[in-house]
Amino acid sequence: MTTTFYIEQFGCRATQADAAAIERQLLERGCTAALDAASAQVVVVNTCTVTAAADRQAREAIRKIHARNPAARIAATGCYAQRAPEDLAALPGVSWVVGNSHKADIASLVALPASDFVPATALAGAGAAPQSVLVDDIFAHSHFLSAPVTGGEANHTRPTLKIQDGCDLRCSYCVIPFVRGKSRSMPADQVVDEIRKLCESGFREIVLSGINLGTWGRDLSPRGEFLDLLRRILDETPLERLRLSSIEPQDVTQDLVALFASTKRLADHFHMPLQSGCDGILAAMHRWYRTAHYARRVELIREYLPHAAIGGDVIAGFPGESEAQHAETLEFIARLSFTYLHVFSYSLRPGTKAAALPNQVPGHVIKRRARELRALGEGKAAAFRESHVGRSLRVLTLRRDPDAPDFTPALSSNYVRVQLPGAHDANTFHDVRAGYTEGSQLVAAS
Repeated sequence: MTTTFYIEQFGCRATQADAAAIERQLLERGCTAALDAASAQVVVVNTCTVTAAADRQAREAIRKIHARNPAARIAATGCYAQRAPEDLAALPGVSWVVGNSHKADIASLVALPASDFVPATALAGAGAAPQSVLVDDIFAHSHFLSAPVTGGEANHTRPTLKIQDGCDLRCSYCVIPFVRGKSRSMPADQVVDEIRKLCESGFREIVLSGINLGTWGRDLSPRGEFLDLLRRILDETPLERLRLSSIEPQDVTQDLVALFASTKRLADHFHMPLQSGCDGILAAMHRWYRTAHYARRVELIREYLPHAAIGGDVIAGFPGESEAQHAETLEFIARLSFTYLHVFSYSLRPGTKAAALPNQVPGHVIKRRARELRALGEGKAAAFRESHVGRSLRVLTLRRDPDAPDFTPALSSNYVRVQLPGAHDANTFHDVRAGYTEGSQLVAAS
């Protein structure tokens, strides 16, 4: 009798790629995917730890899974498992805690007979069996775990392929390098092969992702260059549209932007983490650029690609951030031609340098500043959508929403959501004219 499994997923695209790889390994071992956690013999909970809220969400999910399916063996893995295995080991129902250091071993663990599982809750008592918790120095591991993510919204339309993991930067607020390890890359030949296979399966747009995507190839021997990889993908695969998930501003070079401007096959969409619009805060964050450098990257993109999507991450309430520095960030963002923002409230992460800084900003102040940043971002996004009314766009259809049967959602190269009147198959390109805005989307002219 085969083992049935379900993967409960949290976190970023990189974590989703890990889950896809685990699923691939489990299926190869003869396990069977269950429809939900309530009907699975084994539930893999793939956690995130980027904020305290992410930790709390993972713990709550494990408690609910155990309450609904007490017989399930739960394998807690991911970034939270790597950072604080004792937190997860103490939860009822958890049979294994597997850090990112041993994530590649999960398939071999859960395929074992139930009699070989030892509850990790034994850690809370005297003497846990050593095999119940697998976590050690993440920097001692160099394995690369990844598989294309084709579920969720991406199903039948836009799979994500993680080609880089880990990070060699040490931003003072970020725990990710300590739970994902050093930067490492999928070899170029494998990247091209994976993309070819996805194209053969009918996919027309693929999103490249990584923890620090622009550093792809620097760990390989011989060293690889990200720009050369993009050229290989264009030259050696039939992929119709390639999109980048996120890239640091220091990696957005003139050569990179010029390549994007030279072809319609690269989506004119740049997501560049900003984090703050104040040089003093950027220095305290240990970011490698200042506002003038970032602004020049935005201007460069606009010079080559006037209608490109430009998004950024920004953190509200970094320790020591004054009202004047917050206002400086608002003014900086207002000046630049952003098309959307991802706003994060600062969350203290144990072990990071920022956690030990004085003058932690009160929670209610962080929330208010985050609201102000989100309002600014929403205004930018609305103005960008409005600027497209009357323009022609090439869009890729997504899965239809059963609650909106008269329209088909689609996505443009420059990351504008468009509703097409009528029913259309997913994963098809359409040339449309934007008719008017409605909410957070454009509606194509009939």
